[in-house]
Amino acid sequence: MRLLFLGDLVGRSGRSAVIDALPGLISDHHLDFVVVNGENSASGFGITEEILQDVLDAGADVVTTGNHIWDQRETLVYIERQPRLLRPANYPAGTPGRGVNLFTARNGARVAVVNVMGRVYMDALDDPFASVERAIADCPLGQVADAIVVDMHAEATSEKQAMGHFLDGRVSLVVGTHTHVPTADHQILPGGTAYLSDAGMCGDYDSVLGMDKEEPLNRFLRKVPGARFTPALGEATICGVAVETDDRTGLATAVAPLRLGGRLDPVLPSFWFS
Repeated sequence: MRLLFLGDLVGRSGRSAVIDALPGLISDHHLDFVVVNGENSASGFGITEEILQDVLDAGADVVTTGNHIWDQRETLVYIERQPRLLRPANYPAGTPGRGVNLFTARNGARVAVVNVMGRVYMDALDDPFASVERAIADCPLGQVADAIVVDMHAEATSEKQAMGHFLDGRVSLVVGTHTHVPTADHQILPGGTAYLSDAGMCGDYDSVLGMDKEEPLNRFLRKVPGARFTPALGEATICGVAVETDDRTGLATAVAPLRLGGRLDPVLPSFWFS
């Protein structure tokens, strides 16, 4: 099975690039399942239902989020009627929405997606390791799920790496989001799980983490907040990670980064052409 995960959409530039490119990527490379982190897609802060629907209509099967999930207040209401929008599973019991769900891929396979948020240097939610353990116990790989994708939305690389090793051999992919900078450590761990510390963002890289440079520079140089952060509007680079899995085990057989457009050097997975 061919899986694609795209990093955080940032503002109009990032979401427009993904919405425009995704249908062609799916058809040209026979992608079975696509996950997109959309938590910065609404002017950099949260996601509206209209934007969510646009991303789903473009071909995303699931949209994950993170610490900006509630920045658009309407999300508290519409998330209940949108099973393909996930918020971190380690929010307290009773929080609207869901952090894990089972979906059907284009090839008929069953794919579980789990969204969790780290605790190091972030809001202290419930234990992400215990939350993931409960989630995969309900849909074990090779029994209930044919593939499992885990979005680890976290600040600390150490916490992301620990999650990768914790889940090695039990899920198809552990991928980090949140820091908006693509890392170069894509690998298949010893137990067969594909891993990447951060998928990067889908946004304008002539920026500070996708935001127009002026206000972040002002705050670093003068230590005085001025205007609200606004997303940079230049050409976006689409960043993510592609994985192929074994149909029998659900574990990864290949993993590679994806970069398209904008300022970063382009790269497409070589196994998409074999």
